[in-house]
Amino acid sequence: MSLNDPQWGKRGGGNEGPPDLDEMWRNFNQKLNSIFGRRRGAGSEPGGPPSVRQLGGGAGLIILVVLVAWLASGLYIVVEGQRGVVLTFGKFSEVTSSGLRWRMPYPIQSHEIVNLSAVRTIDVGYRNTIKTKVLKESLMLTDDENIVDIQMAVQYTVKDARDYLFTNRRPDDTVLNAAETALREVIGKSKMDFVLNQGQAVVAKAMPVMQEILDRYQTGIQISSVNIQNAQPPEQVQAAFDDAVKANQDRERLKNEGQAYFNDVVPKARGVASRLLFEAEGYKQRVIANSEGEASRFRQILVEYNKAPQVTRERLYLETVQQILESTTKVLIDARAGANLLYLPLDQILQRSAGGGLPEALSPTRPSASAESPAPPDAGARSRDTLRGRERGERP
Repeated sequence: MSLNDPQWGKRGGGNEGPPDLDEMWRNFNQKLNSIFGRRRGAGSEPGGPPSVRQLGGGAGLIILVVLVAWLASGLYIVVEGQRGVVLTFGKFSEVTSSGLRWRMPYPIQSHEIVNLSAVRTIDVGYRNTIKTKVLKESLMLTDDENIVDIQMAVQYTVKDARDYLFTNRRPDDTVLNAAETALREVIGKSKMDFVLNQGQAVVAKAMPVMQEILDRYQTGIQISSVNIQNAQPPEQVQAAFDDAVKANQDRERLKNEGQAYFNDVVPKARGVASRLLFEAEGYKQRVIANSEGEASRFRQILVEYNKAPQVTRERLYLETVQQILESTTKVLIDARAGANLLYLPLDQILQRSAGGGLPEALSPTRPSASAESPAPPDAGARSRDTLRGRERGERP
């Protein structure tokens, strides 16, 4: 009853007091009768207790309200990126998409909401942080019989809501076991150096194996990414392994230096070899061309020699002597002058003549001689005539 009701707090002759319960009950029955279109019976008294008919009308209203609330409990909302799984008496019935959905109320039907867009993470070899290692998961044996301590994080999503809920009891544990199994298989077929240095290659090999195992178990899970958090040898052999790593680094450095020296020297040597080959080829072509020219010249001289043999021989002789004397020091001596020899250094004369003036050895040594004395005969001309006659006389 509202506080604004004029009958609130009144009982009897206008005295204020607590509300009358009988009057409240009558008012409630009147409202119920007005809702259902019922009127009070003729035999009922205004102040009497409610009849069976009145009680039946109120119970029906309550049942109707409860029925509406029960049916409304079947409404549920599926957000975008999620799927609703409807169960009928605990058995799978259907999968519903996003939006406002309705099912039969409980206990006939129920539903489960599965988030397909959420990315879930499973840690292999550690929990929460890398420092909290789980050695029974992280220690693995490689192909070369070495032990590797490795931690890995696997991220996955749900691709089938029905399989995710009903095919496996604990899907997270299934993902953990599948990831550990696949990782042990890949590492067991790989060398230790490959596992420690080629983490992405290990991931590339392990992911298909994980997905194959999960698909075989029908888990409804899709592996999205695998990350190697840490990969190292056990702590007991860490120092020895560090020394081995440094030695490998030194080896790689020396190999790189040798390769750099190779790249510097070999192209130069190839260039020199190529230049020598081209020079040899040019020398070959030059010699061949000279030989062919000499042969052609000889054939032409032979034709002229057949026409005039004596003249051709003399001309060839003079040309040969000229070629020989061009590169030698020439000295003329007059053998017929007795003890007084005339010495003519022709090479020095030619050099001084180019610069101007005569050498001091050829200047007059007797300045007191009179001008009227007759000049001696030209010894140089006589010597040249004598030498030419002797050479011609000696030739056959």
